[in-house]
Amino acid sequence: MKMSDEVKKAVAECSPALVATANKDGQPNVSAKGSLQVIDDEHLVFADIRSPRTIANLKENPQIGIICLNPSTRKGCRIWGKAEIMTSGELFDRLTKEYAARDMKVNHVVKVTVDDALAF
Repeated sequence: MKMSDEVKKAVAECSPALVATANKDGQPNVSAKGSLQVIDDEHLVFADIRSPRTIANLKENPQIGIICLNPSTRKGCRIWGKAEIMTSGELFDRLTKEYAARDMKVNHVVKVTVDDALAF
């Protein structure tokens, strides 16, 4: 599904985004992600800096929910999709380099294929 310009704008302007995952038994986890970025009309990406539970859940269940909210305007978006964990490749290298400049180590990169997205 293609994200609207409103959704892409909300992703760019709202940080951190809140990412929800669940393991195979349905145990939920919510984690703040300051690295969420739009790749193209149908994909997002974020870096795993310190998110062992998010990664463990995504290995068991790739479904993901994301909310971006600007608290001052109460505007933002909700995104649902499927995550792919990456440990190599162009996206991994790009985010690893970006965060190394801030003395942060990227353990994984998560690419999200968007199934649905709504601006509010």
